[in-house]
Amino acid sequence: MYAYKSSEERLIELKYLLDKKRTAELSELLRRTNPVDIVEFIEDLSSEEALVVFRLLKKDDAVEVFAALDSDDKERLQQGLKEDEFRSLLRELNFDDMIDTLEEMPAAMVQRILRTADKARRDLVNKYLQFPEDSAGTLMTTEFVEVKPYMTVRQALDHIKKVGHDKVTIYTCYVTSPTKKLLGYVSLRSIVTNTKETLIGDLMYEDVISVTTTEDQEDVAYTFQKYGFTALPVVDNTNRLVGVITVDDIMWIIEQEATEDFQRIAATTPDELDYSKASPFSLAKNRIPWLMFLMISATFTSTILKSYQSVIQAVIALNMFIPILTDSGGNAGSQASTLVIRAMATNDINTKDWLKVLLKEISVGLICGLALGFVAFLKCYFFDKVDLSVSLIVALTIIGIVIMAKAVGSLLPMIAEKLGFDPAIMASPLISTILDSLSLIVYFTIAKTIIPGI
Repeated sequence: MYAYKSSEERLIELKYLLDKKRTAELSELLRRTNPVDIVEFIEDLSSEEALVVFRLLKKDDAVEVFAALDSDDKERLQQGLKEDEFRSLLRELNFDDMIDTLEEMPAAMVQRILRTADKARRDLVNKYLQFPEDSAGTLMTTEFVEVKPYMTVRQALDHIKKVGHDKVTIYTCYVTSPTKKLLGYVSLRSIVTNTKETLIGDLMYEDVISVTTTEDQEDVAYTFQKYGFTALPVVDNTNRLVGVITVDDIMWIIEQEATEDFQRIAATTPDELDYSKASPFSLAKNRIPWLMFLMISATFTSTILKSYQSVIQAVIALNMFIPILTDSGGNAGSQASTLVIRAMATNDINTKDWLKVLLKEISVGLICGLALGFVAFLKCYFFDKVDLSVSLIVALTIIGIVIMAKAVGSLLPMIAEKLGFDPAIMASPLISTILDSLSLIVYFTIAKTIIPGI
């Protein structure tokens, strides 16, 4: 009987036993530790220590831990393992995890491993490695339960007992024809709660949702979210069942896609490396192109200021309100673009809804602009003590800028999508840079209209 310990306490104890080389106790503690915590433990170890810990794991735990490690830690272990050890490990991995591992390895090593595999497995691996990147085919596994419509419940249960121990899921069984055409699916619950002689064909749901091998992983993730699946069948272009994608794989994809969107919104090139593992040079390399582009784009602001120099000299007070105007435009545009980008990512809206979105954001801009403009007028006239005409110019400019910013911020992500780019690139930094220039043009145009002769 062992006292409960938090994962942090257990990791500290594991490190202590490893440092003291008390391998018997370390092995016993590893046996009682969740594989997820072992992954975290191995990530913080040196290559030599990680190999020692990995070799102390039970076979099932070793397989689960290896599958959960990131590519760098997998490579560290792979370099320390003997080739026959590594081949044996690959054979035990779920098929999709094995494919992921092979994709991260040098081509020469992959070929050497495949030469020792039987022809059927080699052909299957080669087929999977040729699927388009980020497609359903690269996510799926072939380890699913397949039953026939003519089977009875008794026969189906016997079949599940025979093959289910090495399948990624047995809770949903897929019904196929003799030529592997996907006919429907049946849940394990339906099988075990019906009489032994009931036919599977009478229990199956024929309205089965599936994806094709070439479908983009973002679309697959949306299908999972929409229907709440735990597994999703994957078919080829003839509707033959070739694999399934499980919810644990798609959760990782959802996280990855969200991370990429955040990186683009922050005006940086997406990077698969975790922030903690990325070097300063790698981070700078991803940021410099965007920072350079935004800096060059911002030179339009100085050009506009120069072209309206006579207006600024005639009414010096106009100059002191430029920051509040450009900030208001950038903030309003960023709000609109961020919400539209997120709505597009969740398929709440698409490019066909552009007019509806535009009209909604213009309405929002009018309401927000009137509120901000009223407060700005009071501040300018009563607090800053500028004359009535300048206060009115600032108020009207803010109303116009906020409306324009909401319209621009809502349309640019849709334009990017229509042109085949990720809408996330039209996020805060780029929107702010564009609106800075437009805000100045609106500001000085209104000023010249209200104060003639400047």
